[in-house]
Amino acid sequence: MIARLLLVLAPLLIACSKPQLSSEKNGANEVVFVLHGFGDNKAGIWPLASRLEDAGFTVYRIGYTSIGRTPEEIQRDVYEQIQAKLKTESRTVHFVGHSFGGLLIRSFLSNHSVRTLGRVVLIGTPNKGTALVDMYHDSWWMKILGKTAMSLGTDSASLPNSLSDPYYPVGVIAGLSDGLFATHIMSDPNDNVVPVESASLDGMADMIVIRSSHAMLRFDREVSDQTITFLRSGSFARITDP
Repeated sequence: MIARLLLVLAPLLIACSKPQLSSEKNGANEVVFVLHGFGDNKAGIWPLASRLEDAGFTVYRIGYTSIGRTPEEIQRDVYEQIQAKLKTESRTVHFVGHSFGGLLIRSFLSNHSVRTLGRVVLIGTPNKGTALVDMYHDSWWMKILGKTAMSLGTDSASLPNSLSDPYYPVGVIAGLSDGLFATHIMSDPNDNVVPVESASLDGMADMIVIRSSHAMLRFDREVSDQTITFLRSGSFARITDP
């Protein structure tokens, strides 16, 4: 009888012994603005947005056109959409951004005050720029992508390096890929686009690295779960084998 009871309780004891990536609904009365990356659209972040909604958050997906546009044009478009939603909101407001979307969030919060601001999660965001832009800055295809893409380098005048440090709680999720592109084009650990070190940010509250390519971060289940965990608690879960 005792042995059988231990078999039943063992999984519960193990579960209680380590941090949990809970998906239960306790985001009631909280809002999350979700922004996609460069060259993407609102459909591209639907899985992430859907998981946030399943966790109980009200989600606003902010879309914008990026290719061929200037940073100022994109920022103006995004700012107007966010401000229009904020006019009717009195709930706690969080922000989640994939890649360039994270830079737009930082830019918005540098220029606008959100009275009920909660937490921010940046996913694969080139907070210090990316060496890929440095390497291919003068290529014909980079010029087609436009001024915004060309502004994402690592020099001090780049868009990422012109943004102020956060005054709000920020969690950074970086990707790590071991594909041929990641290992042969850039020397530092990276997600195929953004080096892990470039995703880090002065003043961030927490950072975690997840094995995923840059493009797939927005679909990754662990990324979604860790995002929810940070929005609720202000830190990421560190899960170790029992």
